[in-house]
Amino acid sequence: MFRWRLHGDGRTIAPDAIVLPEERLAWPLTIGIGAQHVVAMFGATFLVPLITGFPPSTTLLFSGIGTLLFLTITRNRVPSYLGSSFAFIAPITAATQSHSMGAALGGVMITGLLLAALGLLVQRIGTRWITVLMPPVVMGSIVALIGFNLAPTAYENFQESALTATITLFAVVLCTALFRGLLGRVSVLLGVLIGYLVAVLRGEVDFAPVAEAAWFGLPEFHHPTFQLGLLPMFLPVVLVLLAENVGHVTSVGLMTHRNLDHMVGRTLSSDGLATALSAGFGGSPTTTYGENIGVMSATRVYSTAAYWVAGVVAIGLSLSPKVGAAIFTIPPGVLGGVTFVLYGLIGIVGVRMWVDGKVDFSRPKNQFTAGVALVVGIANVTWTFGGMELTGIALGTLATLIIYHLMNRLGRATGTELVREPAEAVEPVREG
Repeated sequence: MFRWRLHGDGRTIAPDAIVLPEERLAWPLTIGIGAQHVVAMFGATFLVPLITGFPPSTTLLFSGIGTLLFLTITRNRVPSYLGSSFAFIAPITAATQSHSMGAALGGVMITGLLLAALGLLVQRIGTRWITVLMPPVVMGSIVALIGFNLAPTAYENFQESALTATITLFAVVLCTALFRGLLGRVSVLLGVLIGYLVAVLRGEVDFAPVAEAAWFGLPEFHHPTFQLGLLPMFLPVVLVLLAENVGHVTSVGLMTHRNLDHMVGRTLSSDGLATALSAGFGGSPTTTYGENIGVMSATRVYSTAAYWVAGVVAIGLSLSPKVGAAIFTIPPGVLGGVTFVLYGLIGIVGVRMWVDGKVDFSRPKNQFTAGVALVVGIANVTWTFGGMELTGIALGTLATLIIYHLMNRLGRATGTELVREPAEAVEPVREG
């Protein structure tokens, strides 16, 4: 587990070379790259607990632990950092408002365990059924409606301080446009820092909790309760996590010139177990992170040793309550500005899936599948019956699956659908 062969002299990488997962650079360089991975995930990972009300330090702790668990289960073959999943924000928010944080954690835990079980199934039968169940028009619609469903939440925070939110929004946009390399990858973090400075100057930040917090100590722990009536709100997230993991493995495989399809079952199980473990103590759900894929691509270093370093660094930072208190001082105006960008990007990732999958929107089955799903998700249509509550994300997901497969079957049976769909790959969801 902890043996990596040295790449070359350990200090340089040839222009046409990459550092493979089983290799490493000299330890000082490896530690520096690991710390860079922590910086890359920092901004987006902390936005999830800030938005949902979960404790940031606990989220950071289990982000680190989850990363180490992922590396262990995948036997150091798939480099990845597990940051907070944005796909859970809507169901967590709804469950917390209607019941409690514990009930939301219970929904997250069950979802994580289901994902882990799904990983065992994939390990046994493969991934072909995923593209049959969820072709690009279906998966793109589900991802898009999750992003757009969150629009009202972003606007509520935006209204708290429109000026601060606007400055934060444009800071993220400008940092993305102006900077390349690592600075470009952490444009969300830079935007939050700029917005935070503006909020401090405008007297919108209260530093009293930071002064009262201890420098060292355990994070704040919470435990789940289980309300089965809330489960339908969380189930659609499993499909998104499925796409994220398949996309992550595909991307890493392409960059390292390897076929890693046989690892999808392990990545799904490890992500699911990490999510369930985090929920058991009050942390946010986890997922593979696009920001860290970007760092790998920019540095050409795919060494899992760097991710072990990143996980350990995250755990170390989580043991300072003062860090968590400082993060919680970020005011709603800053969150409003940055979530306008992030929620929109989640929606656009779904649109990108349509584009990359060459979805033909001249065909009625694709028009109806995407159109109905987006309207249901954006309107947040809610249906309550028998103690169960289906929100816009759950209903939109059901509508997407039912409409597509119903129209596809009927079309082929009646001859109105004569063209066979091409085999298409699931594209990765980029968090943050």
